Amino acid sequence: MSMSRREFAQLIGLAGAAGMLPTTGFAAAKQTADPYELENFGNVRLLHITDCHAQLNPVYFREPNVNLGVGTAYGKAPHLVGEKLLGHFGIAPNTLEAHAFSCLNYESAARQYGKVGGFAHLKTLVDRLRETYGREKTLLLDGGDTWQGSGTSYKTRGMDMVKATNELGVDIMTGHWEFTYHQQEILDNIKAFNGEFLAQNVFVTEDALFEGADEYIHDEDTGHVFKPYSIKEIGGARIAVIGQAFPRTKIANPARFIPDWTFDIYDDLLQEQVDAIRANEKVDAVVVISHNGMDVDIAMASRVSGIDVILGGHTHDGMPEPTVVKNAAGKTLVCNVGSNGKFLGVMDLDVTNGKVRGFRYRLLPVFSELIAPDPSMAQLITDIRQPYTSWLNEELAPADEVMFRRGNFNGTFDQVICDALRKVNDAQVSLSPGFRWGTTVLQGQMVTMEHVLDQTCLTYPETYVREMTGAELKLILEDVADNLFNPEPYLQSGGDMVRVGGFDYVCDPTAKIGNRISEMTLDNGERIDANKRYKVSGWATVGARSEGADIWDVVADYLRDRKVASIDKLNTPKLKNVTGNPGIVDYPA
Repeated sequence: MSMSRREFAQLIGLAGAAGMLPTTGFAAAKQTADPYELENFGNVRLLHITDCHAQLNPVYFREPNVNLGVGTAYGKAPHLVGEKLLGHFGIAPNTLEAHAFSCLNYESAARQYGKVGGFAHLKTLVDRLRETYGREKTLLLDGGDTWQGSGTSYKTRGMDMVKATNELGVDIMTGHWEFTYHQQEILDNIKAFNGEFLAQNVFVTEDALFEGADEYIHDEDTGHVFKPYSIKEIGGARIAVIGQAFPRTKIANPARFIPDWTFDIYDDLLQEQVDAIRANEKVDAVVVISHNGMDVDIAMASRVSGIDVILGGHTHDGMPEPTVVKNAAGKTLVCNVGSNGKFLGVMDLDVTNGKVRGFRYRLLPVFSELIAPDPSMAQLITDIRQPYTSWLNEELAPADEVMFRRGNFNGTFDQVICDALRKVNDAQVSLSPGFRWGTTVLQGQMVTMEHVLDQTCLTYPETYVREMTGAELKLILEDVADNLFNPEPYLQSGGDMVRVGGFDYVCDPTAKIGNRISEMTLDNGERIDANKRYKVSGWATVGARSEGADIWDVVADYLRDRKVASIDKLNTPKLKNVTGNPGIVDYPA
């Protein structure tokens, strides 16, 4: 028997809220099943979000068509896209689930199924999954990259997301982009956070300790800035949760914001921590909430034993099933739940007699047309946004094609940013960081200032113009490519390839550093000369602060003048030795 939209809303615990649901898209169709009806399993439920990047409202978000795996990562999750991903996980094509997890038929499916995420919708779903399981048997864990990525987070220095995660009921979190505010701002935000902020791999420098850092650090003897782990008694079991912050923070982001803290993977210390917890705390399970990135988590799971589950983030990989990793003590489950509030991970564990006996995992896409917003969270979001609405809502230009970012190389919105840098700053070449955060705009949709901020909003947005030699440009590309394609996961930092404007190049992801990039050619057909100097514009310098205009103002000026968000040429490299790689689909010739 089919059901009406109102009956469907009632079925998922939203009685009386059907009027809030839209009358178009997937929610308007008659449904025969509830995608959020989960059969309970075990006695411990871990709910997992990560990398929401401060997206409080529902968004469009296109999954990548390029996520190449090299070395031992070839052909394995998360380096699967399109039909290869669907086939690997047994997902039927042309379905709601296929749209959630792949880039296939993206625009038509997005118009059919609507937007994803939104904290008010997520709140409704989280509350339902906690209440139906038994709130006292659940934990909500946040993997970080929560306080950054929107205009309101920039204006409030992340406090908007502290308020939102408090309302959502986050119990434990760790961080990465959280560390791109200043040290005292970070400490103030953590103080206002109702849950626990954990990080076993962040230490204070000796100099800072002598200068008064002992007033805020968690443990003066070990040097831990933050509490490394927490023990939670839920469902009749003792669960240890260890925090693993992003280990390359002071390399990938400005060290000047957090001069007193050090970061690394420290898997030897993590092993000591796990062993000590198991020996002294009488725990039944050990969980790591991680911001390493999925490849690093998989490697870490093989090297550090005694961890039952790693709930990971950073690389924005929405994986429908955990990767099971063997190690010296048994097996570890590694999960990653995508980004932008698009997914909610649900890990149910059967924990009995001091051991995890079984698990059931579901990665739920949060389709905002299928879940009515929680009224209290919706009001909080309205209040947060109210002072900035005129800034956020400015209409700049309509999009003449889908504008997206996510993928190993230039996306269409990346190209708009690169074109804006070249045009506004009269440069031959432009460079833009390979960030994985950023929402999607559909063809015909008006690009607003908020969309531009979704792509660019960080705490070091200043642009620059400087001269670089061709050799220096190649060195930059080689360095970033090694971060992306180094076969040793511990030498990767996440992110994607630096985006470029004004030139093309050839890339061989399977080569060694120094040999991956070749045939760098300007758009006019001129080969880039290693000894010649070129005028280059870029933004988001990690070292010293640049002096140019903020990137969002540069892009906004460009779109106001151009009148339409469009690209004349996508500066996407020609790839070598990727034929048959399941991490690539529909790649342009």
